Amino acid sequence: MSGPNTIRLSATDRGIRAGVALLRRGGLVAFPTETVYGLGADARDERAVAGIYRAKRRPARNPLIVHVPDVASALALIDLPEKGRRAAEAFWPGPLTLVAPMRGGARIAPICRAGAATLAVRVPAAPLALDLLRAFGGPLAAPSANLSGQVSPTCADHVMEELTGRIDGVLDGGDCAVGLESTILGFERETPVLLRPGGVTLEALEQVLGPVLAAGVVEDVAPTAPGQMTSHYAPGAALRLGAEEPRLGEAWLGFGPNPARGSAISLNLSPSGSLDEAAANLFAHLRTLDTLLGGSGTIAVASIPARGLGHAINDRLARAAAPR
Repeated sequence: MSGPNTIRLSATDRGIRAGVALLRRGGLVAFPTETVYGLGADARDERAVAGIYRAKRRPARNPLIVHVPDVASALALIDLPEKGRRAAEAFWPGPLTLVAPMRGGARIAPICRAGAATLAVRVPAAPLALDLLRAFGGPLAAPSANLSGQVSPTCADHVMEELTGRIDGVLDGGDCAVGLESTILGFERETPVLLRPGGVTLEALEQVLGPVLAAGVVEDVAPTAPGQMTSHYAPGAALRLGAEEPRLGEAWLGFGPNPARGSAISLNLSPSGSLDEAAANLFAHLRTLDTLLGGSGTIAVASIPARGLGHAINDRLARAAAPR
């Protein structure tokens, strides 16, 4: 039902009520989670969810994450084994998505699963997202609120820049705290599988669950969860990873105390070397540098330590740098 105008909604009871009204009419409303802004639609309404794919220009084979307000709502949709329930108890609400076989009686539009037998479900931690879900009273399908394959949005302005006229509303809750999408954990076998690194670190998962397997990228087969394509999260400019300094004409995305060394266009993910700060700044800094470069040229990116949230940051950078 999206038209030429996209409404910016305030983070108030009135704004939430307006967002719920749009969603109940089959509309599309972007809202902030602790990770990135999601583009919400009623997950039970096939036509509404199809609108997400159209608005984002998202490939039909790429499934969506369904957001619910609590663990009980999630367990009504998916059949979680014992380790899955332990993960839910430990990390929900929070930046973790669990993928498991969908229950037979779950009223979820098939398009959300993109042909898979499993369903991806998450309980977000952002208070505004939870308020919206509770007021709506049902599950919301909500991938990141940006054009498919582009840099994910971490504030309402990012959503408005890309999707104005393509969606109905944006619930403006300010900047997202985590800044990286959720970790996705699959439970199709006895040992859980890390389908996408994200806001919950592998180390934290293994402390609760024991060994976790790693999945590769998906190209020739249908993905079982979002974020598995090789090329994703990409600005218009090319990325050169693991750089020690920028070359002539390159922009610079630093980390830690390393200077830009003469680059006229430079930002630092975290001068103090904090991976939490770097994760929160990653997508916004990529957007800013891409804009300053006019969507072309090259961004040289400093090395990021491969520990904790660094695994997720490096995953996003590798996909952003992949051939398109």
